[in-house]
Amino acid sequence: MDISKYIDYTNLKPEATTADIENLCETAKKHGYASVCVNSRYVALCKKLLGGSGVKIACVVGFPLGAMSIEAKAFEAQKAVEDGADEIDMVIAIGALKEGDRAYVYADVKAVRACGATVKVILETCLLTDEEIATACGICAEAGADFVKTSTGFSKGGATLHAVEIMKANCGKCKIKASGGIRDYDTAIAYIEAGVSRIGTSSQL
Repeated sequence: MDISKYIDYTNLKPEATTADIENLCETAKKHGYASVCVNSRYVALCKKLLGGSGVKIACVVGFPLGAMSIEAKAFEAQKAVEDGADEIDMVIAIGALKEGDRAYVYADVKAVRACGATVKVILETCLLTDEEIATACGICAEAGADFVKTSTGFSKGGATLHAVEIMKANCGKCKIKASGGIRDYDTAIAYIEAGVSRIGTSSQL
């Protein structure tokens, strides 16, 4: 099975250099991946390097903690879109979710959604209970998110099939992206068979 169109080829490392991002883009073009996923500094560079290739540009927002203000996330998302981002991978307001502030979480997602790009909401499932994952999915669907996503890859755990099962049952029309610890073809296939539409990985699968 050709899984290239499932892959968001990712480099979010703080030590990533311009050369690393150039290599990321060249590899993504070579393999026909769905997108590259980068920090906002590199969006304009990716736009230049990927023009006409069909590879989309995803940019993380509120990354990796999700604890930035709503206004800061909204501004970051809008600036990324102006620089050429097609997709925004935002981190949910984890603390607000855990304390039951549904209104804040909804407003946070809704504010980023206003940027006009495809929005994927990172839940950081390793920090959530099953009930919190289900709640988060419902809020994201209500706020108009396009995807719910398992993980940043920067916390204490990554994607799990158990989390994906809960997400699938509660995310409404949202698609699902699995990321964090998916480093080989067989693992990627297992997530695709579980209903995932995108795979975030820094490995060539």
